[in-house]
Amino acid sequence: MNEKNNHLEIATFAGGCFWCVASDFEKLGGVKAVVSGYAGGRKENPTYEEVSGGGTGHLEVAQVHYDPQKITYRKLVEHFFRHVDPTDPGGQFADRGPQYRTAVFYHDETQKQIALDVRQSFGDSGRFARPIVTDILPMDRFYPAEAYHQDYFRKNALHYKMYRTGSGRDHFLKEIWGKGDSKAGF
Repeated sequence: MNEKNNHLEIATFAGGCFWCVASDFEKLGGVKAVVSGYAGGRKENPTYEEVSGGGTGHLEVAQVHYDPQKITYRKLVEHFFRHVDPTDPGGQFADRGPQYRTAVFYHDETQKQIALDVRQSFGDSGRFARPIVTDILPMDRFYPAEAYHQDYFRKNALHYKMYRTGSGRDHFLKEIWGKGDSKAGF
């Protein structure tokens, strides 16, 4: 991978609100940093207002910097699929629109194949009433979100908790995976 830095590798996921995706990955051992941002669109250096308005083609993403000696890419992709509704083509929970849909952005062919395999296994799992619609897309450009979005769940813990609860995300995860099985931090 070209994105190595001190033996870290990068994985990029879109799962609705990047605050929630970042929060879910920050809890994992082997994850060294998570950066909220934008990927998959056509405008250079988009702003949050532009992306959330749906006009740039970008998705809100979390870019995960991880130590492959401590956690595998496959485990990251499995973790991602256990923290989203991969059957919703219109966004995630309270966040609606194509900028909030689910996607795994792969950085090389190995990541692509792993993401395809994991998506298939979740589709075959019988847990979901509808088909998996999560896109597997090539990573092109990543734009970090504005500073106030980084580590939002820590900096604005009360607002984040109210948002997350109100969005329906945790209720869905508990319904699909059970309280102790999702590792979502209920």
